[in-house]
Amino acid sequence: MKKLAVVAFGGNALLRAGQKGTIDEQEENAFNASKKLLKLIKNDYNLVITHGNGPQVGNIILANNAGHKLYGLPEMPLDVDVAYSQGFIGYVLEQQLRNVLMKNDMDRDVITIITQVLVNKDDPAFKNPTKPVGPYYTKEEAEELAKKTGALYKEDPRGRGWRKVVASPTPLVIFNRKTIEKIALEEHIVIAVGGGGIPCFYVEENKLQGIDAVIDKDLASSLLASQIRADKLFILTDIPKVFINFNTPQEKAIDKMTIFEAKKYLAEGQFGEGSMAPKILAAIKFVETTGKDAIITETSLLGVDNGGTRITII
Repeated sequence: MKKLAVVAFGGNALLRAGQKGTIDEQEENAFNASKKLLKLIKNDYNLVITHGNGPQVGNIILANNAGHKLYGLPEMPLDVDVAYSQGFIGYVLEQQLRNVLMKNDMDRDVITIITQVLVNKDDPAFKNPTKPVGPYYTKEEAEELAKKTGALYKEDPRGRGWRKVVASPTPLVIFNRKTIEKIALEEHIVIAVGGGGIPCFYVEENKLQGIDAVIDKDLASSLLASQIRADKLFILTDIPKVFINFNTPQEKAIDKMTIFEAKKYLAEGQFGEGSMAPKILAAIKFVETTGKDAIITETSLLGVDNGGTRITII
């Protein structure tokens, strides 16, 4: 019987550092990332693919701003920008996955599902926005925009300017999860929860509405994996394994750790808040909820025996 896996692609699956972001670059990156999924397919896994959207949604926001300034086009809110990015990235991934499958004589449908994710409008994250989005501004520009819009702007730690910051609330419910599970178990590949999903909340009973926020892609992928009863969660990054004492003479790669050990290392501050920590937290949540394993690794090690770092219940 085939197993079900959720594979969470990082943002570099389509757009890598130093690239301009042309469609040719992104298609090539998506094709190469898609080829790595063949090992899982040949190992009898049904697949649900999730992905980041950081570079793409930033470009969408820039285009949105330029259209407003130059032509008076109405600006779209962040939840709509995330929806744009889901459709765009889903299309590129879907097409390149099909190309890989056809080259390997595999007949499967590939379906992109624009995915909304329920959050709580009273989540504490809304009182302390920390997630930077969109373009950089001068201090004066940021202050003027803050007066006009009520948005919060913070200075970039690397001195590149000021950026809008928004909340990153905890994902609660993945919409269409039953359909995602059903299609995947029918041996088709589903692309869902792009960029962490489109954040929405109940503005009143039986009425959903988008909200100005972004959801962590790995936490949303973990929740999806739990809610569709996946057998394994793969969280992909740009290093082969998780390390403790990273970038020090005592650096050590971890082949396997229990959720107890993972929590201990997390509490010690072993993992960077903006990089590995969210992936570890996502893995812990999946393993705690399901009792199944999560694996953090790079794309090239997908499906490789002992590839990456395995997080287990015991």
